[in-house]
Amino acid sequence: MLYFLSQQIPEWCQGTEWAEHLSWLRIFRYITVRTAGAAMTALALSWWLGPMVIRRLTALGFGERWVRAAGATAGAPLQSKQGTPTAGGLLIVLALSFSTLIWAQLGNPLVDLTLLSVVVLCGLGFYDDYAKITRGNAKGASSWIKLGVQTALALFIGLYLWVTPATTQLVSDIMVPFYKYPVASGVAAVGILLTMLTIVGSSNAVNLTDGLDGLAIGCTLIVAVVFLVMTYLASNAKAAAYLLIPHVAGAGELTVFCAALMGASLGFLWFNCHPAQMFMGDTGSLALGGALGIVAVLIHQPLVLLIAGGVFVMEAGSVIIQTSYFKWTRRRYGAGRRVFLMTPIHHHFQKRGWAETQVVARFYILCVLFAVVALSTLKIR
Repeated sequence: MLYFLSQQIPEWCQGTEWAEHLSWLRIFRYITVRTAGAAMTALALSWWLGPMVIRRLTALGFGERWVRAAGATAGAPLQSKQGTPTAGGLLIVLALSFSTLIWAQLGNPLVDLTLLSVVVLCGLGFYDDYAKITRGNAKGASSWIKLGVQTALALFIGLYLWVTPATTQLVSDIMVPFYKYPVASGVAAVGILLTMLTIVGSSNAVNLTDGLDGLAIGCTLIVAVVFLVMTYLASNAKAAAYLLIPHVAGAGELTVFCAALMGASLGFLWFNCHPAQMFMGDTGSLALGGALGIVAVLIHQPLVLLIAGGVFVMEAGSVIIQTSYFKWTRRRYGAGRRVFLMTPIHHHFQKRGWAETQVVARFYILCVLFAVVALSTLKIR
């Protein structure tokens, strides 16, 4: 909106005495200015609306009922966290979307697709959180419903990028980290499948990571920093040519989105750090994971997300390994065996005696290390 006004108002005032006085509006045409504005707006909105959202969710009965301690048996809730408002992802999505609409260039298809993903996945997550509250159990929405909506959304995005001439190469060419040329070209089917796996996988991986105070949102913040840098470089033709990375016209507006995501994440972390005043729930985790996935796809770097989001990969991988090994050993030996004490893997370390805050801080450190490696792909090619 501000970008539009920075162009229109000087044109409307051209030839009048107001033209010189309003020339400063041109500053809003710079991506760097709008990036900083988006981050600060999202942070301020989160701080302002946070207490109101907490009170409202509490009044509506959106309190967490099914949080278990890592050392507890099934069905034994962690009493200190019972009643903490969930579905706080509404705060993140509201601050993120509003800030993006204010500071990003309206009508940019990359931003439109990203915001569409965030809103759809937020709605899906809210339905799941609402189902848990109304049904009085931890099951929520059917896994088939969630996977179906995620897959349909990801398929739509993949097909849209393929049939749109300006974005066809985002799915028809396959890029891998540490290599400067596409490893395959003209393979739209593979690209669409990779797009779907990136968006669906990222959405669910962040969802699995959201099990300790501040863990998922802090890691999301760190990964968002990586993609803020990468979207800015991808939008600059000279920088992209120098670094031998794909140039994506209009990707600079995704930099504004990433900045808004960082601001919203910081604001939510203010209320979600230990001891948490509210949880993001599936409302936030599905939306944030999907947002990271689609941003990676839109700058032609989906596999870089595997590196930058290494913590998310660890969390999802631990669940897959544990489930697969348990089922295999049950068929082979008659009784299921475990690889980890408990999954997702952050609970494994709690079982080993790490305090919740220790797990979160150490996973932050790992996430920063993964982020550094991901950024190194810009030069090591």
